[in-house]
Amino acid sequence: MLENHAKLMRFFASSEEIVGRKKLQKIIYILKKCEVPFEERYQFHFYGPYSEELTLRIEELCNLGFINETKEEKKNYYQYRYQLTDAGNKFLEHYQVELPAMRERISKMKEKSSRFLELVSTMLYFEHLPREEVEEKVRTVKSKQNYTMDEINEAWSFIEEMRRTLH
Repeated sequence: MLENHAKLMRFFASSEEIVGRKKLQKIIYILKKCEVPFEERYQFHFYGPYSEELTLRIEELCNLGFINETKEEKKNYYQYRYQLTDAGNKFLEHYQVELPAMRERISKMKEKSSRFLELVSTMLYFEHLPREEVEEKVRTVKSKQNYTMDEINEAWSFIEEMRRTLH
């Protein structure tokens, strides 16, 4: 078992359950930007930062029986739920991987909408730019989302809170 797979399993052990593929991608990305040592590479995609590596690792963990992916039919789309299986928990008992405490941060992110996490992750993707340019990028690349200035300010506060919780 590779260490990056074990890190993801530790994440799922800390999260109990993650609902939604987009939410899963954004939570891992935000944690990574908050210095949790996830190694998956991200590119900017239609819904913000996206990692093909993360998608493949999750698929591998499902195939190994360590992660359970449940597909639920909604009105006009499918939603996916992810949980660590008993086999995954047993494996983690024998494989030590050190990660910063994540449970509190994951819990706070699970309370947020995928739309909000998309905003936060997009802002983090462009955080190397000055704040005003980050906000302009969001308005440009996410113009269809029509994020308000209140939402952008809430996202800045949320980013600070996520990074504070780390230390």
